[in-house]
Amino acid sequence: METIRKIRCAYQRDGKSIRQIARDLRLSRNTVKKVLRGEATEFTYSRASQPLPKLGPHEDSLLSHLTSDVAKPRRERRTAMALFEQLQREGYEGGYDSVRRYVKRWRDRTSSAAVVAYIPQSFDPGEAYQFDWSHELVELGGELVKVKVAHFRLCYSRMPFCVAYHRESLEMVLDAHIRAFEFFGGSCRRGIYDNLKTVVTKVLLGKDRVFNSRFCQLASHYLVEPVACTPAAGWEKGQVENQVSFMRGRVFVPRVKCADLAELNQYLADRCRTLAAGHRHPEMKERTVAEVFAEEQSRLVLVGTVFDGFKETPVRVSSTSLVSYDSNRYSVDSGAVGRTVMLRAYADRIKVVDDGVVIAEHPRLFSRHEVRYDPWHYVSVLERKPGALRNGAPFRDWELPEPLAGMREALGTKSDGNRQFVGILGTIGAYGLEAVASACAEALAAKTPSRDVVLNILSRSQDDPDAPLFSPAEHLPVLISEPVADCGRYDVLLSGGERNA
Repeated sequence: METIRKIRCAYQRDGKSIRQIARDLRLSRNTVKKVLRGEATEFTYSRASQPLPKLGPHEDSLLSHLTSDVAKPRRERRTAMALFEQLQREGYEGGYDSVRRYVKRWRDRTSSAAVVAYIPQSFDPGEAYQFDWSHELVELGGELVKVKVAHFRLCYSRMPFCVAYHRESLEMVLDAHIRAFEFFGGSCRRGIYDNLKTVVTKVLLGKDRVFNSRFCQLASHYLVEPVACTPAAGWEKGQVENQVSFMRGRVFVPRVKCADLAELNQYLADRCRTLAAGHRHPEMKERTVAEVFAEEQSRLVLVGTVFDGFKETPVRVSSTSLVSYDSNRYSVDSGAVGRTVMLRAYADRIKVVDDGVVIAEHPRLFSRHEVRYDPWHYVSVLERKPGALRNGAPFRDWELPEPLAGMREALGTKSDGNRQFVGILGTIGAYGLEAVASACAEALAAKTPSRDVVLNILSRSQDDPDAPLFSPAEHLPVLISEPVADCGRYDVLLSGGERNA
C-alpha cells in the first residue's frame, strides 16, 4: 500500500514520468502502469491451489476423522491439536500449522450454520420475566454434587435470581417461582418458558400449549400469563440463556463449597444482589441493574398470600405403615394402614393427608431406597405388640426426652419392662408428652421406675388441690328428722329382729 501511494503521488502530484518512477522505486514499468491505470489501493496474492507435500498422503485419513466428528455433539468433537496428534500416530511428519489451516478451511466450507438475523426485543417495567434451568457442580458437605439451578431474569431491569435443587420436578418449579416472586417483591404479567416437560403437557400448533394443571394454579394465583417459546428457538428467551453462561463463569467458578443446600441458596441470592449492584444496565448504561430494578419493583404485580407449592399424589399405606414416593418410603400414623391417602410433595418436605388431616410430615429424601421413620406413628401398634420395642426398625435410634429414655433403660432389666414402658407411652395421648416426662423424672428420682408409679403420679397431678371438700350449702340435702342416739337399735339388729321382719 505504501508503494502504491508513492507511485500515485509521484505521477499525479510531482509530474514524474513512468520511466523515472520505475527507476527511482526500482520497479518495472509494467507494475507502475498497472498502478496508474487501475483504482486499486492494495494488491493481494491468492494461491490457486495449495500444495500439501507432507499432509497430502494423510488427507484422506484427516477427512475421515473430520466427517466422523460432525455427527457427534460439539463437546465430543476433536480439536485441531487432537487431530494433529492422531495423524502423528499414523506417521504424519509435518507441522501443526498445516493441519490447523486445513481443518479451519474444511469447517468453514462445510459449516451448515447459517447466520440468522434477529430483531431486538424491548419490554416495559413489570411486563415479563424469563425462566430456565442449568446443571452445575458444587460441593455440599464435602461431597461433589450436581445441582439443578433455576434461573429467573426480569426482562426490563435484567435483575437475576438463582435457586438450586436436587431435582427438576414440578414441585421444584413451583417452589422456585414462590422464592423468586418473594425475592423480586412481586410477579410480572407474563412468564416466558421453553417447553420443559414439567410445565408443558402438550405442544400444539403455533404458540398454543397445554400447561400442567398445578402450574396453571400457580400462574393464576400470581396473576401470570405463561408463554412457551417456539421449539428450538432459544433466542426468544435470550436474556436468561445468556444469564446461564454468565452465572456459570462468575458464580460457580471456582467451585462453590457450602455445608448444605440452604447455605448454597443463601449464597446465590446474595451474589445476585451483589452482581446487580455492580453491573451497568446494557441499555441504560449510566445506571446499574439494581437501580433500574428499584424502579421496576413498583410496577410488579403484588399478591398478598403465598401459594402452597406442592405436587399431590394418591398413595396406599402399606401394612408396615409406610408410603412410597420418588423411590423412598415414609412412615405415617398406623391408623391409616390399608387406606389410600394423598401425599403432598414439596421441594424440601413430604406431607401425608388423610381426609383433610395431616397424618405425617417428614423432611424429603433425595437419595434412593431409603426409609424415614417417625416412631410415634407406631405407638398404637406397640400397645398390642410390646415385644416389637426391642428390635423394631422405627425404634432403633429413637431420640426420646431424657426422662423417658432413662425410664426405658431402667425398665429394660425387668421381664415385663417393654410392656410397662409401652403402657407409659400410651398415656401420652391423654396427658401430653411434657406431663409424662415429668412424671418419669419424678419416679426415677424416687428410685421407683414402674408404670404404676408413673400412672399414680399422673393421676395425682390431675387432681385440683384447691377444690372444696364439700359442696356449697345450697346443694346439700335437707335433713327432715334429727338422728336419735339409741344403742338398743343395734342390739335388735344383732338378734336379727328387723331383718326377719
